[in-house]
Amino acid sequence: MSIGIGLSPAVLDSTDNAVDAAVAIGRQVAAAGLSSLWFGQTFSHDSIVLSAAVGREVPELVVGTSAVPISARHPLLIASQAQTAQAATHGRFVLGLALGAEAFTEPVFGTPFARPITRLREFLTVVRAVIDTGAVDFHGETVSAVTPMTAAVAGARPVVPVLVAAMGPQALQVTGELADGTLPLLASPGALAEHVVAPLTKAAERAGRPAPRIVALVPGVVTADIESARAAAEQATAFYNGIPSYRRIIELSGAARAAELVVIGPEEAIARRVAEYVEAGATDVVFTQTDLAGPEDQHRTWRLLGELNRAV
Repeated sequence: MSIGIGLSPAVLDSTDNAVDAAVAIGRQVAAAGLSSLWFGQTFSHDSIVLSAAVGREVPELVVGTSAVPISARHPLLIASQAQTAQAATHGRFVLGLALGAEAFTEPVFGTPFARPITRLREFLTVVRAVIDTGAVDFHGETVSAVTPMTAAVAGARPVVPVLVAAMGPQALQVTGELADGTLPLLASPGALAEHVVAPLTKAAERAGRPAPRIVALVPGVVTADIESARAAAEQATAFYNGIPSYRRIIELSGAARAAELVVIGPEEAIARRVAEYVEAGATDVVFTQTDLAGPEDQHRTWRLLGELNRAV
């Protein structure tokens, strides 16, 4: 088990240079004793490129994306980027993918959000073939990909781990069959164990694949100003309340809103929550939204998580 930090794109978008800022944060995260740093993807900087830059500059860290939406992206290009990041980091890159949100797909990219599970299966089939063998010849219903020459990237070893931000039954089934694990967000420990770990593990077993990696993304912060942090959490997580996949896992977690699943409180509360996620089956615990209560409490959170990580 390892503990890391997930970084919101908005944090870097507010700086003078997103790459320089990410490298500086990476060094701080590593100095705090944490194992990994994960980058979200919106419409500004590219999270795979950013992971490669930070991982090369901060060799103590595993770096990954959490997660790149597959909407309007071709798996051959994603596989190329991922392998290049793996070579740049000398084997410390993890590719996290996501179905994406319907609200963004057609208005932004001009492509319909149609048959997402079929697209996920076909997308993973192509990515898996390329990173495993360096070649693919696939003609599906939503994706076609043929490599007339090698698609392998020299130095991209070991094979890039592929995770999917899957929480629904069908997405978990495909993820268990074709990917290496999942990146669930806003799932309580109980919901994680019952509705993510159990079905995903069964799907992987049926497919003859190893036990999946479970990277639990947990929003939370160590702070004494609970009221202000809770108000900030309501604002920061409101987006998820309207997305069906998140709506489902929030309700399965026994909450009415995403903000209720943000862990806010003293060190003891955060440490207890980490232990609960590990008990639920998380192989990695990645804290997000650690900036909710300001920079001082953010670094206080990182220090605690680094201590917990070193104690593992």
